[in-house]
Amino acid sequence: MKLLHMYHDIMNLYGDYANILAVQRILEKSGEEVTVDRLTIGDQVVFSDYDFIFIGSGTEKNMIVVNADFAKYRDQLREYIASDKPILMTGNSFEMLGRHIVDRNDNTYMCMELYDFTAREIRGKRFTSDIICTADFLDEPLVGFINKSTMLEGIKNPLFKIRFGIGNNDAESVEGITDHHFYGTHITGPILEKNPHFLIYMAKLILCREPSTDHLTYERKGYENTLKKLSERI
Repeated sequence: MKLLHMYHDIMNLYGDYANILAVQRILEKSGEEVTVDRLTIGDQVVFSDYDFIFIGSGTEKNMIVVNADFAKYRDQLREYIASDKPILMTGNSFEMLGRHIVDRNDNTYMCMELYDFTAREIRGKRFTSDIICTADFLDEPLVGFINKSTMLEGIKNPLFKIRFGIGNNDAESVEGITDHHFYGTHITGPILEKNPHFLIYMAKLILCREPSTDHLTYERKGYENTLKKLSERI
């Protein structure tokens, strides 16, 4: 199996590289031989070669740099998502798939326009919060942390429903975006390591069968403790 960690060196905040490590480990524990390609600006990429793609979070400055490079993959990315292969984008990375990003100085950066939403940085503010949320495709809630500078408007297919914490904007209790098996979320930290049931779900999509889960005892205990502590704050 082939995994792609795109922009591994420039979109690499909050330990989110552990998402790709978690996927690699569960696939190997399930008997697969796994190759992980770590590529970045200037590399040649064919998305269809991969069984799973991950892009993590970056600083606002780095994300704008990556956005200019990422634009050339618009058609490839649209075809990859339509093919039902899984892709996870965390932190601010998925903002590049919307219409545009407006920074805190009112500069507008055009994005891929695969989806009809916009992101606007709020001058002088960051939005940070622990979070509990739910997804229609998972039986248990998810936990995590958000640290972002933007409010998102116009997302029609949100990924999560917020039980505790902040969402895409102040008016809606939803977070992230999904389409086919594309999952974009501001939750960082990393989300698959903190939520083993989401990791299992992702591995099942990649494998098209149930993965081995015997090695996830520690992750499961960590998830249960985090959920318990956060639930006490609701």
